Amino acid sequence: MDRRHFLTLLATSAGLSHPLFDTLVSPVGSRSGLAEDVYALVLGSAQDAGFPQVGCYTERCDAGRALHAAGKGRFASSLALVEPQAERFYLVDATPDITRQLDLIPEPAFRRRASERRPFDGIFLTHAHIGHYAGLAVLGNEGMGIRDTPVYCTPSMADFLASNQPWQYLVEQGRIELRPLPFDTWHRLDEHLEVQLWKVPHRDEFADTVAFVFRGPQATLLFLPDINMWSQWDRGVVEAVSSVDVALLDATFWSIDELPGRSMDDLPHPLITQTMEVLQGVVDAGTARVVLTHLNNSNPALDEGGPQQAEVLERGFEIAREGMRFAL
Repeated sequence: MDRRHFLTLLATSAGLSHPLFDTLVSPVGSRSGLAEDVYALVLGSAQDAGFPQVGCYTERCDAGRALHAAGKGRFASSLALVEPQAERFYLVDATPDITRQLDLIPEPAFRRRASERRPFDGIFLTHAHIGHYAGLAVLGNEGMGIRDTPVYCTPSMADFLASNQPWQYLVEQGRIELRPLPFDTWHRLDEHLEVQLWKVPHRDEFADTVAFVFRGPQATLLFLPDINMWSQWDRGVVEAVSSVDVALLDATFWSIDELPGRSMDDLPHPLITQTMEVLQGVVDAGTARVVLTHLNNSNPALDEGGPQQAEVLERGFEIAREGMRFAL
């Protein structure tokens, strides 16, 4: 095991986020991972309803409550894209945990901009399930009161927001500006960042679902928190992951037996074991870092130091943790 890989596993298993680790475990192919560089920051790693989940009083959820009490809790899956020198900030998915998640952004410029009610240069939304856009509600009139903030999404997601309250009110008030983007082409955000939208199959009751690929000066990152099954995607997952430096992927469930009384047909996601099997060669070759995110409250990979976490790390994969940074 090489030094970068060893430090990656050590930092992930310990839940560490520190500039030393940020530098040492920079993405494959990046030139540096220093704090002054553009980076992606993990704001959340759990499924839409967070961890612990509402009404869940299992031993696992109670352990999640203890983590929150210790200041090490997990939130619904989300990212921030940070450009410290330019003092620019982007949010990727607006979750119900947004109030506490924004506290994880360490840059003084972000807090100043938040006090001015203009914290973000843009917000990206993957799809219309609660954990990915419901946080917009507290950015409106009764909350932060943002203004003129671009929201990047698909045309169908933009139509959904523009046609349904209370999101329509955010548009009418000028809080958000809907900016639908076409698929499969690079869109320039600023002099440091570009984004591409990849359509993925998922439960599209209200709007379609996408993954975002972010390309910075140093590296490329894929954010794909939700998909039905890898076999249903018209884009080969091995090829897709091999084309980036870091891939944050759907890891909602470990086993089909996790949800007694619930059907996996209602909540289709690839199992972690399936994802590791498909992408083991990519990880072994060091082509890309594969980081698992969007873990459901039932997922035993949430158990700190448990056998499932140990298996993930032993096989060279990682589990997303709040505070992790990836150079872009």
